[in-house]
Amino acid sequence: MSADLQSLHPLEIKVLRADGSELSAAKLLGKLGLGIGQWNQATSWLLGKGLLEEKERLLRVFYELTELGEAQRTGGTPEERMLRAAEERGAMSLPEIAASAGIESREAGSAFGQLSREGLLALDDRKRVVVAGTTRSKRMETTRALLDRAASGALEEAALSAEELAVIAGISRKRGAGSAAFKIAEREEVVYRLTSEGEAARRQLAEAGSSGEEIGRLTPDLLASGSWRGKSFREYNIAVPPARILVGRRNPYAEFLQWVKDKLVSLGFEEFDGPLVETEFWNGDALFMPQFHAARDIHDVYYVKEPSHAKAIEQPWLDRVAEVHESGGATGSRGWGYRFDRDFTRKLILRSQGTVLSAKQLPKARIPGKYFGIVRCFRYDQVDATHGADFYQTEGIVLGEHVNLRTLLGLLKMFAEEVAGAKEIKYVPGYFPFTEPSIEVHIRHPKLGWFELGGSGIFRPEVTKPLGVDVPVLAWGLGIDRMALMQLGLSDLRELFTGDLEGVRLRRRG
Repeated sequence: MSADLQSLHPLEIKVLRADGSELSAAKLLGKLGLGIGQWNQATSWLLGKGLLEEKERLLRVFYELTELGEAQRTGGTPEERMLRAAEERGAMSLPEIAASAGIESREAGSAFGQLSREGLLALDDRKRVVVAGTTRSKRMETTRALLDRAASGALEEAALSAEELAVIAGISRKRGAGSAAFKIAEREEVVYRLTSEGEAARRQLAEAGSSGEEIGRLTPDLLASGSWRGKSFREYNIAVPPARILVGRRNPYAEFLQWVKDKLVSLGFEEFDGPLVETEFWNGDALFMPQFHAARDIHDVYYVKEPSHAKAIEQPWLDRVAEVHESGGATGSRGWGYRFDRDFTRKLILRSQGTVLSAKQLPKARIPGKYFGIVRCFRYDQVDATHGADFYQTEGIVLGEHVNLRTLLGLLKMFAEEVAGAKEIKYVPGYFPFTEPSIEVHIRHPKLGWFELGGSGIFRPEVTKPLGVDVPVLAWGLGIDRMALMQLGLSDLRELFTGDLEGVRLRRRG
């Protein structure tokens, strides 16, 4: 026997040595003593080695008992129970016989209709249900036989007679099978045949007397019992490469996110979180973004279709924020000078920025305090190496009497250098409706060049005062996906979510 055949697994040998020119699970599972998982594994290996090829695919239809079918098998069908009640208790009205048979009113009407058409039950002159003279129904007998047979396993369509098929068609469903006794299941069966190389392998295995039943490992139990005597053992093939051991580990990006969380917690930050679906109020209005701002364009956010609006916005924040938009309130600002739309503010969207959680944190934040979140956001955007329609931000706020721009620049430097691992950083003046001053931090990627890491600033009084905070608040929203590009040595955001497992296994955080 050749070295290649010596490396065959016992499951592969059993399939190769099986009788017949056509190999299928339906014919061979029982004969070979294999489970469906073992069959699939063996055929997959043999296909890969070119010893087996696919001949055809057959669609097989099966009828499986539903919960309703099992209940009818053990307790009787509505027709059986109604007929039995009529025989045992005599004439009754339809509601009375339904109650006696223990069936629902909607079932009782259809059951009586079927039985009356077959001449088993009828109504007397007082509109009572009575036995019509015969209690035998071929259809009911066939139904009972089908239910009892199905208790041992699914019924294959090809094995049913024409009469059985006619009966089961009326009590089975392909979809919505909860209202029927049987569920229709379609299974595709693959029929294989040996290739010329597979035929040659079969002959060599037969000549060598290899059956696939050989013992592959000598265990203490075999030695102690002596059952190894008279058995055949598989030959060792020292040329076979060892099995690859894949050590379990976290996804690199998930590991990176956890590392960032641990780092911020170690610096005294507390983590916050919130729902993916937010209102326009928290996503924009509470951040002093005017309701007519360009960022409110439908092409920038994803609106929820159903339900489209929240029931209400928390008070007193709604009234305070509305006042600031309209006149500035007690913030010293003139506001935006328009009539605040209290219906628009209840619109539901997928949050488009992590700052929404910073706004929601302000009413319950301690002073001084430091908070952060790893926040998933959604925006309608062109997907490329540095943009995605579904992305993560690291969002945070620092509250205190003595925090200032220098404090903020120190935090941005920490994120850019220690978290992202950037060597070149620059700060650019920016504009956000909710911060003043506003700063963008940019880093230089070795392949992508300069790109924005995110925005930051000091919250305006129009944001903090309506939400009950009267001290300076530093805020930032940085693209943690982009930080991961630098830290993991990648050049495309899409690589963070790739299905390439080999690439994922090789990736490490720097």
